[in-house]
Amino acid sequence: MTHSKPTPRNTPQRIGWLDGLRHVATPNFGERPADAVIDLLVIHNISLPPGEFGGPWVEQLFCGRLDADAHPYFADIANGDFSTHLFIRRDGEAIQFVDLTKRAWHAGRSRWLDKVECNDYSIGIELEGTDHIAFTEAQYRRLADLTREIMRRFPRITTGRIVGHSDVAPERKTDPGPAFDWARLREMLAASGFEQES
Repeated sequence: MTHSKPTPRNTPQRIGWLDGLRHVATPNFGERPADAVIDLLVIHNISLPPGEFGGPWVEQLFCGRLDADAHPYFADIANGDFSTHLFIRRDGEAIQFVDLTKRAWHAGRSRWLDKVECNDYSIGIELEGTDHIAFTEAQYRRLADLTREIMRRFPRITTGRIVGHSDVAPERKTDPGPAFDWARLREMLAASGFEQES
């Protein structure tokens, strides 16, 4: 009698998808450049309509299905090409839209240090929220858990290479904003052995 071997968790087919969260297919992604090294994590916030939480709109936006007529704010963004790798709702639910090894469309025109086009080499995480409303305990716990796993799978992402959208596109973006507690995230990562690095 022969037995098939289990598929290792981090084969090329599996390394880009995280376990324990909902996977939602989106057409809004592309291939990374052949020489891209994934070495940056970009944290964002989003709410649709602005300041409202819990609806289906963010998920629809990232899947290219947002109804432009559902709210006046949506008219200008419904036909845009947006996506992210991961989205964390206020209750801590996490949704993955794009394989981490693929290029999501989250940072736009951007630069980190001497490298432009951060989408080419970064992973994006969106938190349901705004610049000026405190994020929830459930969100911080899920963000720390996902960040730890991402850092294990992509060791070029160190704590010093976890940045905000405002860091890579300062002339255009302000998120995750002053309500985001960077010190808290660093402490949670340090408690798991990920010391602050540059």
